[in-house]
Amino acid sequence: MKKLLTIIAVLTLNFTDKIAHSDGHVEIVWETEKIFELPESVIYDSTNDVLYVSNITDHPFKKDGTGYISKLGLDGSIIEKKWIDKLNAPKGLTISKDKLYIADVDELVEVDIATASITNKYKGYGSVCMNDVTADKYGNIYVGDTYTDTIYRLNQFGQLPAWFYSPQLAPNGLHIDDEDGNLIVGSWGAVMEGWGTPELKGSLKSINIHTKKIKNMGKKPIGNLDGIESDGKGSYFVTDWTGAKLYRIKKNGKFKVVAEVGKGAADHEVILDKNLVIIPIMAEGKVIALKVE
Repeated sequence: MKKLLTIIAVLTLNFTDKIAHSDGHVEIVWETEKIFELPESVIYDSTNDVLYVSNITDHPFKKDGTGYISKLGLDGSIIEKKWIDKLNAPKGLTISKDKLYIADVDELVEVDIATASITNKYKGYGSVCMNDVTADKYGNIYVGDTYTDTIYRLNQFGQLPAWFYSPQLAPNGLHIDDEDGNLIVGSWGAVMEGWGTPELKGSLKSINIHTKKIKNMGKKPIGNLDGIESDGKGSYFVTDWTGAKLYRIKKNGKFKVVAEVGKGAADHEVILDKNLVIIPIMAEGKVIALKVE
């Protein structure tokens, strides 16, 4: 894990605030101050019109109770920095049936949004690095473990068994494409020495949630892929953590750079009706919002 922390330090030193536009018009709508502690994921709560941001704080594997979730306004203002605290190293977030689900090392944490209280913790046996979380239209919650190449699925009976395994899958980002019935996986590329190396790039893969058939979406490795969200036009907005880029990737694997957003670009959110892409920049401890036409 020293390797990951070293990578974060190097990325911070090399970071520039420039945004490079290469796929249509992109502009920065707002940018928070650098007050977050390894912000890994952001999600939009449309019911309450707020954003939630996960903060790892120090060590992605460490169960020390220092992690927390921040609540932000849609303008980037801080409503409550430690809205949910006493977590370990919270990463991916998803919302289903008025509950916020948080990937937290080896547990999937369930939070009742209305009362801001933790209502359940589901243990993923064998898990060491739960990362992203997503939900399908049937109410199943999927959470990937990047380090063990495994995806867990919380079913409607409150069980969290290992649902899918594939060698070198390294699932970082997860996204449900309900139209096709597929779970879209953003692969980190490979996992070594407790995390990964920038030299080994990943690509998008798709897993049919009914048959579990897996296929590569394109033949060319793209980067150390993190967040995945639909662009509303049949493609996906995908972040590259090490490459500092936001991509638009088609289902055939062809991709374009939308913008260079900063090293450590992590699990983002897309609000289609507002043309907003909101990205936590982990190495800089901040969150940025882009308007993408």
